[in-house]
Amino acid sequence: MLRLKMATDPSWANVAEENLEFILSDHAFCEQKAASNAITFIVLYPEYPDLVAEMVKLSIEEMEHFKMVNDFIVKKGFKLGFKRKDHYVNKLGTFFPKTDDKKLRLVYKLLFSAMIEARSCERFHVLSLNIADEELAKFYHDLEQSEARHYATFINFAKDYAPKGVDVEAIWEEFRIFEGDLVSSFGKSAEIHG
Repeated sequence: MLRLKMATDPSWANVAEENLEFILSDHAFCEQKAASNAITFIVLYPEYPDLVAEMVKLSIEEMEHFKMVNDFIVKKGFKLGFKRKDHYVNKLGTFFPKTDDKKLRLVYKLLFSAMIEARSCERFHVLSLNIADEELAKFYHDLEQSEARHYATFINFAKDYAPKGVDVEAIWEEFRIFEGDLVSSFGKSAEIHG
């Protein structure tokens, strides 16, 4: 379903598990950023009521995920660290050209969001299969389902809102190739996208 070009090496889960406090904190802020992203869609595109309604639900769900991750942090006796830059996300954003076309910018933002959800889903899957902590493995398995749903939501909106003549599938294919090349230099640090 995700159709990512490059899979994460399962050994990344070992790096994550050895730095559990760090990755849980990183994950918590990924959820917070996802909630903020959903709110940004509402602010920038209020003329699309179906998008607004879905982003309201998504922002609430992402903050619920933040709480769940933070609860794990507290339960394990860890502390929520400070938010860090997500270098993967920053580099991923360089794929899309600047445009004055507001609707095309919306499509690009939707595809960008879909890719982040897809990669997060894939990373959660790797964690669910490869970490020893059974409770945390189940937690990541359950979250994986949500990320897959969010990915599909963003992809479907991109197709629905694409201006006439814009081939979303072709853009998505090029973006998948770009992301596959990009992610090959990641997967070595204890960050969800690291």
